[in-house]
Amino acid sequence: MAVRLLHYSDVENAHDDPETIGRVAGCIQSLDGADALVCGTGDNTSPGVLPLVTRGEQALDFFAAISPGLSTFGNHDFDYGADRTREIVERSPQEWLSANIYEDGDRFAGVPPSTVRTVDGTRIGFFGVTDPTVPSATESARALTFTDPIAEAEHAVETLRDRGVDHVVALSHLGRADDRLAAACDIDVILGGHVHTERIERVAGTLITRPGSGGGIILEINLEERSVTRHVVADATPDADLVETYRRRLESAGLDEVVGHVEEPIERTERDAFRGESRVGNFVADAYRWAAERELGTDPPVVGLQNSGGIRTGPPLSGDVTVGDLIGLVPFEEPLAAVELSGAELLDVFREAADTTGFGEADWWHAHVSGAHLAYDYTKDSLVEATVHGDPIDVERRYRLAISEFILHTGVEFPTLTEDAVISRYETQYDVLIEYARTVGIATKLEGRIVRTGL
Repeated sequence: MAVRLLHYSDVENAHDDPETIGRVAGCIQSLDGADALVCGTGDNTSPGVLPLVTRGEQALDFFAAISPGLSTFGNHDFDYGADRTREIVERSPQEWLSANIYEDGDRFAGVPPSTVRTVDGTRIGFFGVTDPTVPSATESARALTFTDPIAEAEHAVETLRDRGVDHVVALSHLGRADDRLAAACDIDVILGGHVHTERIERVAGTLITRPGSGGGIILEINLEERSVTRHVVADATPDADLVETYRRRLESAGLDEVVGHVEEPIERTERDAFRGESRVGNFVADAYRWAAERELGTDPPVVGLQNSGGIRTGPPLSGDVTVGDLIGLVPFEEPLAAVELSGAELLDVFREAADTTGFGEADWWHAHVSGAHLAYDYTKDSLVEATVHGDPIDVERRYRLAISEFILHTGVEFPTLTEDAVISRYETQYDVLIEYARTVGIATKLEGRIVRTGL
């Protein structure tokens, strides 16, 4: 009998839909067996509206239903701080693995870097790694140390091979760095996560899988044959008990207050988040600019900016829009911040919006703006035009930018933006969206704010 790995990852806001999370569990339950091992590769506790309200507690219900064997951490598994993550680890049924997360010189939560499991007589070595460049911005999570995952992986693989395992499997939340991991190490299978597009591919002799986000797909890997079967969660029979548990949690959270109405549905797909201007991106950026202008005025000019990765994909906003719907767009406990920049620095920020290194395909664009119009030519790899409120940007003039505070702490997407430039802070970003919807509305349209050519 061949060993099977059941791979799930980046469940994220599936936790907000009882039917969806119930089907994820039902799909895994229908595939599980004595020859199988259920493996999670990060961001399976958060983000989402219900995760925000329960601080990840709801994931324990999910884990109890699917009985996972092994998990590693995603960046969002630290959204509520290292102490909360440690508590989830202690209370969850699976073994957690991490080769590159430390706290005060010791391995975080006492989690081992690797382990060996014997399934149907086959010895399989597993280890876990997490992207070190995008940790959570919470204060306690920033106290963690994320070391080089490739160097740690090399050591873990060597240790596992020395133990005489038949196969080595990586539980990875590295995203596109999985290719480097495959090239650097003698690994049979990389179960990947972090990037929200599906992947079944072979690189340097290593099978790499990634099920995408939102709990839509479960991947079944035949370890002997290196073959993969794709299972669509929507076709599965839901776990009725888990569905009911999640419904009770949502009802008790009080998230159903209607704060606005949408006539034409506002899509929230990955394309809407990462391929340039979108109605959902314009809505979020407009709310940020509105909040900052209300407090700071309009001189110097204010621009709103939302990083694409901060907008969570999901069902469109349609009809009555609730508090829960808007929290679900940006379900993070991060305040809105205003920074002051020179025109030259603002141009650098706009150029950084097209720098896709480590973020996605060559035509990704990872920002949404309000109060600005931008044109980027990919054949020239150049920002060819940028205006603020209709005027060309004066490199000597001062400008203000309203953003999620999270951007200031990563130093990855927009390295020009730093804590030193902050002039004020406001409510949590989703509270800004709720107040904007109540006060101004949710009418949003495409205006040619971002023009991308040469694709």
